[in-house]
Amino acid sequence: MSPDQGVPRVQKTVLGIETTCDETAAAVVSVDEEGGAQIRANEVLSQIAEHAAYGGVVPEIAARAHVEVLDRLIARALDRAGTGFRDLDGIAVAAGPGLIGGVLVGLVTAKTLALVTRKPLLAVNHLEAHALTARLTDGIAFPYLLLLVSGGHTQLVAVRGVGDYVRLGSTVDDAIGEAFDKVAKLLGLGYPGGPEVERVAEAGDPERFALPRPMLGRREADFSLSGLKTAVRIQAERIAPLAERDVADLCASFQAAVVDVVVDRARVALRAFSDVAGRPTALVAAGGVAANGAVRRALASLAGEAGLSFVAPPLPLCGDNGAMIAWAGLERLRLGLVDDLTAPARPRWPLAAAPARAAVPAG
Repeated sequence: MSPDQGVPRVQKTVLGIETTCDETAAAVVSVDEEGGAQIRANEVLSQIAEHAAYGGVVPEIAARAHVEVLDRLIARALDRAGTGFRDLDGIAVAAGPGLIGGVLVGLVTAKTLALVTRKPLLAVNHLEAHALTARLTDGIAFPYLLLLVSGGHTQLVAVRGVGDYVRLGSTVDDAIGEAFDKVAKLLGLGYPGGPEVERVAEAGDPERFALPRPMLGRREADFSLSGLKTAVRIQAERIAPLAERDVADLCASFQAAVVDVVVDRARVALRAFSDVAGRPTALVAAGGVAANGAVRRALASLAGEAGLSFVAPPLPLCGDNGAMIAWAGLERLRLGLVDDLTAPARPRWPLAAAPARAAVPAG
């Protein structure tokens, strides 16, 4: 979706701000009278270069970087959208979960803007924003099964409505994204690890190393990645020093194991879905790992077997971005759910807690 300054018959327009980790983002999203969404601007500034030397995100560096660029990024998004604060219907911001310093930067900025412009504040759960992105991009109806693979989160969730979620499975140790990053670091690859492992795996043999498939066949839809990560380390130590071919084969074997686990766990969740939400309209993947091509292809095949459509956001919307925050804000605004200036910053905010959040009627 390319930004478009000529938006006819706009019903609601929201500015979205995202600062929960290592991307600073601001976006403007509108929804028209028929419910059609349009991303009018989506500005994202990554901090990968700042953190690469440390092999991971340094919270203090991330927070300072957000402070330095957020105002400029908001101005750029408004300019790109051809709109101003007077035309907005709300200010949405990711209020958690995330690195508390970064979350505070975005939340304080959003509260200040809401106070000065007298626009409603929409304190968005970052995970809920990922969960609702498929409705922004594809307009799918509730309920649907979501594989949420964002940062330190790996969950299978029945999405029944805005603020209405049932967790069918989650990880008992490492998240998938964490496992990719740790394997990349183990093998001497760059940061962030997920894209690097996927890139190197393209030239590898996925059958060379017999890696475990943790939780495969279990009745519950939970994940465990710690043992798989350890198995990669043991294999790497066994054949050290590693040649380029060894690294490629380890990446391919690891990725193949992850894909097998994801498909098996999603299949279990599909069976459990009907008990809590009826028949799903789609199988959806969201979050950074949803950009992985092997995972997307495998889930699309599983969805086809189940007679469902498979939906995953375009690659730029898999990672953290302001458009998903603005859209989640719009979803809540249309239901009359806004927040006051006491909305807290939350380093932890389970998606299942969203329905219990007190809301103030809009207007």
